[in-house]
Amino acid sequence: MSQLRRIAARLRHAWREHNGQGLAEYALILALIAIVAIVALIFMGQQVSSKLSVIGSTIQSVQ
Repeated sequence: MSQLRRIAARLRHAWREHNGQGLAEYALILALIAIVAIVALIFMGQQVSSKLSVIGSTIQSVQ
């Protein structure tokens, strides 16, 4: 019976470590996506802003 308890304890321990590892991987992916989005906004922010201004003024002139 003690062997069964040890095996169960090892399985529980492995399960907890696996969940934590998956969470850390998701956090790293999310951080990478956020960094890429911020860098893209820094470099292309002015271009996007000017395009949106053109679209807004075009919509206003149509109405």
